[in-house]
Amino acid sequence: MSAPAKLTDLMDVLEFFSDEHRCYFDRQTGQVVQVEEELLSLVEQENEEDLEPVAEWQQEEIELARAIVNDESGRFIRPPDKFEFHEYRQMERFIRTLPDDAADQLWRAIKGPGAFRHFKDTARRLELLNQWYQYRNAAIKEFVLDWAKNNDVPVDDGTRAK
Repeated sequence: MSAPAKLTDLMDVLEFFSDEHRCYFDRQTGQVVQVEEELLSLVEQENEEDLEPVAEWQQEEIELARAIVNDESGRFIRPPDKFEFHEYRQMERFIRTLPDDAADQLWRAIKGPGAFRHFKDTARRLELLNQWYQYRNAAIKEFVLDWAKNNDVPVDDGTRAK
């Protein structure tokens, strides 16, 4: 069984995606960890000579990259990412919850290039931006909890009695 993941950590992975780093959930520690893509590639290619001249502070990340690459037990798994979440679909679902006039304006806003920016601009003008963010956060939470359930990852949502 995995150590519990913090719900906020898993949700943050969706918010703070980077092409330069790869995130993993560590079942042993219950933490989301990230490693530079370049370091992972060097370790995967067993290019140890290119890892030698690294700074001392990078040594911990190199050891983490080695543990990830050599993991055969399933300790490290990829957390949910923003591409699996499909924010555009969430915008469409949100629009379906609105009265016709607001919905019509938002449907027009998401057609064509710049859909995300136009959606937010229109939602702001219609004073629906806070409602959108509440809807979106609830959808992210549900998405992350489904991922956790499907991957047998217990989640600490921060509401435990103290």
